Amino acid sequence: MSIASKFIAAAVSASALTAFAAGALEKTECIAPAKPGGGFDLTCKLVQSALQEGKFIADPMRVTYMPGGIGAVAYNTVIAQKPDAANAIVAFSGGSLLNLAQGKFGRYNENDVRWLAAIGTDYGAVVVAENSPYKSLKDVMAAMKADPTKVVLGAGGTVGSQDWMKAALTARAGGVNPKTMRYVAFEGGGEALTALQGGHIHVFTGDAAEAQQQQKAGAKIRILAVMNDKRLTGDMANIPTAAEQGYDVEWPIVRGFYVGPKVSDADYKVWADTFTQLMATPAYDKLRSERGLFPMALTGAPLDAYVKKQVAGYRKLAEEFGLNVVPAK
Repeated sequence: MSIASKFIAAAVSASALTAFAAGALEKTECIAPAKPGGGFDLTCKLVQSALQEGKFIADPMRVTYMPGGIGAVAYNTVIAQKPDAANAIVAFSGGSLLNLAQGKFGRYNENDVRWLAAIGTDYGAVVVAENSPYKSLKDVMAAMKADPTKVVLGAGGTVGSQDWMKAALTARAGGVNPKTMRYVAFEGGGEALTALQGGHIHVFTGDAAEAQQQQKAGAKIRILAVMNDKRLTGDMANIPTAAEQGYDVEWPIVRGFYVGPKVSDADYKVWADTFTQLMATPAYDKLRSERGLFPMALTGAPLDAYVKKQVAGYRKLAEEFGLNVVPAK
């Protein structure tokens, strides 16, 4: 048994949870698969506020933190300990799907839960310091092609993570072998942005909304490209896409929820219908945009199809980059 598997098994055993007998929208719980703060917490808090303010639930939603394995502990716990808990939803992200593709969730894969709703998305971005000589993504790629050892990339994730994938895909799109790129892994995006402004790294491959929020807070950075098929809206409408600059790189960072595999069709439908109604309201749009997320609203079968497609794509990418993968059942 690998160290990761032992960690998951021990954490699941220690986190044995009792399934609730309550209905789907009674005494609701949102499980954030991480410590307080960060994207999973943001995802839960967004829905907690929206459901309460929209009067979709009578009692405030409880947020439970279940860190471990970047989502692996929560995934295993829900499947093994509370597979039919109708009132518990669990946050996931694009990073969760990437980890599933690489077998980082132990013996379970993308077919072992019920994918419920995608409530918003962010996109990858290429960021440099405000005083950087690189004024465009083409400048970065020209420097990397000339000598990849002279351009130091960095972000909040190790080899195989979302942020590493963004760097590797960008390098590959520019004709640079990802194996030759210099990449520094940090604990999180904030630490990487500090290193960027201090000149310790030259390029940050992070998230567009995160970079924009840091920029508004005073960070001396410049966003060179967003990884979407079209320009983003609002304050980021003036930032070109990677494709516009000649590099076909897209990286959506979906945020959403799943429920246990044995949640009944009736309870699943209650949740899916609730999310569909919720995300159609102007009040929800406001709450979502305040948290730096861009529109993406999928529920039920369309989300299930999206997740399966994304995981299959990540599995293929992982194979291409020589990373570990786990085949679908």
